[in-house]
Amino acid sequence: MSDTTTHLSAEVRDALAERRPVVALESTIIAHGLPRPRNLAVAEELEELVRSGGAVPATVAVLDGRAHVGLNKAQLERVAGDSSVRKLGHRDLAPALAAGASGATTVSATAFLAARAGIRVFATGGLGGVHRGWTETQDESADLRLLARTRITVVCAGVKSILDVPATLQRLETLGVGILGYGTSYFPGFYLSSSGEPVDWTVRTPGEVAAVMRAQDALGGPEAAIVVANPVPESEQLDPELHDRVLAEALDACRESGVTGQAVTPFLLDRLVRGTGGASLEANLAAVRGNVRLAAGIAGAW
Repeated sequence: MSDTTTHLSAEVRDALAERRPVVALESTIIAHGLPRPRNLAVAEELEELVRSGGAVPATVAVLDGRAHVGLNKAQLERVAGDSSVRKLGHRDLAPALAAGASGATTVSATAFLAARAGIRVFATGGLGGVHRGWTETQDESADLRLLARTRITVVCAGVKSILDVPATLQRLETLGVGILGYGTSYFPGFYLSSSGEPVDWTVRTPGEVAAVMRAQDALGGPEAAIVVANPVPESEQLDPELHDRVLAEALDACRESGVTGQAVTPFLLDRLVRGTGGASLEANLAAVRGNVRLAAGIAGAW
């Protein structure tokens, strides 16, 4: 890895050299997913959850044309507080580095940079996927193809429920991305404990996940990801009836407003937050916390 493009924090570099557990964290939730100043508090809380789980946190971002895997306090504060920080997917990394830009990394960019650094476990909220109305728009998240060629284990609460979940699961199957339901035989619904869609494989401990990772390595083959689908606890999920009603209203408003492309996801998520009185945001954060705790356990078992 060229030192001119990517910088590993001393803590992350030492942990990897000593084969201690490391968990990658994305930075888009900090820069674009939460209101200030709560975003910084959550960023610090998630890093502390990783540490309390016995692992080293590696929050990923691009600052002044250099990719950082592991941020110090000042860098974390900058990502949280600087409104000019862009949102960077995997395809945006090369232009951002060349232009000396700064940006928060999405799932695809974080997974790429983490795997490139030698990190095997990554915790996030929900994956991107196939958008509703795909037959008209062909709109699909870059997360899916990147995960199909990146050997990393992603702990998530499923895919964002504003997406076409059955179509996303079909796409992941086509791309050869393995899915493990953590303590569940149903794929989680992001804000909801279940999407109603079954999964083929269920695991119940971090050690079982690590065993799958070891078997994947022993087999060789395509460098695909493993998705560990970890449901938000039922006691912390968004009320399913409220979720379905507000989402239906948001989808109608999206169509009527003519919102398309990359603007669809933030439009719908904003409508969900407002339509649920902030309850969708709390369910999202409950899911992220659970995923971070589990990821630390998996990294330790690995």
